[in-house]
Amino acid sequence: MQPIAFLFDMDGVIIDSNPFHKTALKQFCKKHGHELTEEVLKEKIYGRTNKDWLTNLFGKLEPEKLKAYAEEKEQLFRDLYENDIRLVDGLDSFLKKLDEYKIPRAIATSAPRANVDFTLAKTGTHKYFETILDDSFVTEGKPNPQIYLKSAAALNFKPENCIVIEDSISGVQAGKNAGCKVIGITTTHIKEELADTDMIIENFVGLDPKEVISQLFRV
Repeated sequence: MQPIAFLFDMDGVIIDSNPFHKTALKQFCKKHGHELTEEVLKEKIYGRTNKDWLTNLFGKLEPEKLKAYAEEKEQLFRDLYENDIRLVDGLDSFLKKLDEYKIPRAIATSAPRANVDFTLAKTGTHKYFETILDDSFVTEGKPNPQIYLKSAAALNFKPENCIVIEDSISGVQAGKNAGCKVIGITTTHIKEELADTDMIIENFVGLDPKEVISQLFRV
């Protein structure tokens, strides 16, 4: 049996941040002339890079405008979430077990590095993640598999020996398209919407990495 690595999305997996992203998105978009529906959030925004969702919504933008819009929205998110941020239930114990078992892992997120640093600093989890790939590492956002292919390569793993943990439909598709096993976590979507996964969890409470590997790889 080959060693297995875990690839973590961040928003909705490490932290249950999407309610705050949703508020920030609605405030930002209303300011700039768009009223967001749940359908638009799920189909055009969740799990995607700022470049992708902003152009999905606003059409082609000049690079300076795109950068300014992205920074405005993310600063709004961080301001809203700063006093409420916490890890998804059970994750601290799960990460400690990954360390104990010496199981490699990486963060593979569509978020900008500023949000990653904010998240890890506020939750005290920098020590668990030496390998981090953010939106600056990819030219194609999820559901394109690029982020997970690059994350697997960064750990010197084949994608088929990686387990992706995702909350968004586009992220699940990215993980599957990369050839990884995919765990769906129901922070953003209900179980039925995450049916195209290898395992579904509500949180990390009681979850043991070795048991997960055994179940997914039948070992």
